[in-house]
Amino acid sequence: MTEDRKAIVPVWTLATGDVRGPALTGDEPMTAERLAELRGVLAVLADEPIATLEVHPLPDQLDRSRGIPLDAASPLAQHLSQLITQSARNSSVAATATAASEGLYRMVVPAKVAAQFGQGIIRPMAAKGAADGIRGALVNSTGSIVGQPTFVPVGKAAAAGAVGGAGATAGVAVAGSAALTVAAPLVLMAVAVGASANADYKRQQAIEHITELLEQLHEQKLEDEHSELDGCRDAIDKATAILLDQGKLGVSLGLDSAVHAINTALGAADRRLARWQSALDKLPDAKPVEIGTLTKSFPGVDDHGGTFRTHLELAALAIALKRRVIVLQAVEHAQDDPDNLFENFARALKRDQQRLDELESSIAGVLERLSALELAGPQGLRPVFTTGEVDRLMRAANRIHKLGDGVMVNSRTTDVAIEIARNKDGSVVVFPALPM
Repeated sequence: MTEDRKAIVPVWTLATGDVRGPALTGDEPMTAERLAELRGVLAVLADEPIATLEVHPLPDQLDRSRGIPLDAASPLAQHLSQLITQSARNSSVAATATAASEGLYRMVVPAKVAAQFGQGIIRPMAAKGAADGIRGALVNSTGSIVGQPTFVPVGKAAAAGAVGGAGATAGVAVAGSAALTVAAPLVLMAVAVGASANADYKRQQAIEHITELLEQLHEQKLEDEHSELDGCRDAIDKATAILLDQGKLGVSLGLDSAVHAINTALGAADRRLARWQSALDKLPDAKPVEIGTLTKSFPGVDDHGGTFRTHLELAALAIALKRRVIVLQAVEHAQDDPDNLFENFARALKRDQQRLDELESSIAGVLERLSALELAGPQGLRPVFTTGEVDRLMRAANRIHKLGDGVMVNSRTTDVAIEIARNKDGSVVVFPALPM
């Protein structure tokens, strides 16, 4: 997508509580760099989490299949519609930008706030055809916003309160920060759907990899493990739809049995991780490792397929499914306590994320250690290797060294962008949350 460099983009500053914040926004036009600085200052100085919301023209070509659709009656869509309607009454810039009733809304949550969600819930998504790229509706293959529009704050915007649901925290923030619109339900719902879409994208990636690996392995036990995990999707999808419409979860959904299957898979991942770490610890320091020795503990590590790589993808699938469940549980917590909405959400999410973050980080550590190993050929009485043995060793070394590519251990928390496509009928599609 290319965006007009002279475009005027309205931007709201959204608070998640009735806060006393610094009067920094004003109503003067600003650059993207200035807006980023402002977000950082607000995150540090404001009493409650602050997010910004921009509205851009809807791109001509937009892959909506990556996102989660919500109809116009859903709370998120109604919160957004109310913000648009009430803001247009007080701001000609907002009125002009939202007149078409459709657009691409971009909510940016500062790193300080994003850290509350755990380090692993939002990670870069590799774009096809771009090794290090991040794919998003408003970003190019390098992760940068295309074009240089001018951002204009929407001052004294009316609040986006709850519409037809619990958790209303509405109103313009108190004196000293009149441009801060209190919109906790809107921020919470956007973060929740964006995080859920992100986790589901990772689930899809893991499913694709597992399917390809199992076609090569013909391993029934791993097939069963995969089928049981993939069977959890239906219950999680239904629970997501119900909670995002602010309904109540019931036993008939089957979410309890899905959570049990996911926890069982995570337990298997923990046990396998312990075996991998133990096997690496037993290897001699600073000495080449015979390929045969390595494949005993990591079967198939030297090949495209193999049991080890399937175990990695099964762990990734279980983690992705668990992250979706945790988001649902956090939303449910927040909705049960309307007066403490965003704080409950962030607290529940962070607490339960820690185990997954540690598991994911530990698996990444194993891959880094494997990728750094120096390999040796088969040991025997023969003084030279055959051509086939040399070729196998070179292929194995190349594949094992690539295990460390793209591994992120204790990645730095960044600002998080959540993009929402709004249609003319008020329905929305929320795309996976992306680090900036």
